[in-house]
Amino acid sequence: MTGGIFTHVLVAMLGCLLLVAVFTDLKSRTIEHWTNGAIALLAPFYWWSLGYALWPDVAIQIGIGLGVFAVFAAIYATGAMGGGDVKLLGALALWLPIIPLFNMLFIMAIAGGVITIIALIVHKIRKLHDKIEVPYGVAIAAGGLWVMSEQYLNQFA
Repeated sequence: MTGGIFTHVLVAMLGCLLLVAVFTDLKSRTIEHWTNGAIALLAPFYWWSLGYALWPDVAIQIGIGLGVFAVFAAIYATGAMGGGDVKLLGALALWLPIIPLFNMLFIMAIAGGVITIIALIVHKIRKLHDKIEVPYGVAIAAGGLWVMSEQYLNQFA
């Protein structure tokens, strides 16, 4: 990873914001707008710290973010995902090139499956009859934290 201390500070800020998203999603099953907005608004500073050129680097990242948002907005339209989750995915996609994004989505899917199974078990144990609300922001944040920390923890990357 290039960029120096400013890049490291931005990645740490992203990590803190993802943890805020986890805690608010667990507490109230919502991810607040300011959290998603802060993640999206910090992305251009991250690009600048890495020396991204406006064309094609920044344009590609914006395209990736919009594409991810559009795909998951369609999933939201079917009722399978919450709006805060969709915004979190779109904002996080602004930070990730395409290969790390696919890695994040893979980890998110695995973590989301585990969280869904746990939610189903808890729902059955408590004998609840209402709709199950899965805190999918936890899975999204887990994928994002995994991929962003891999740059620091994986000596083979």
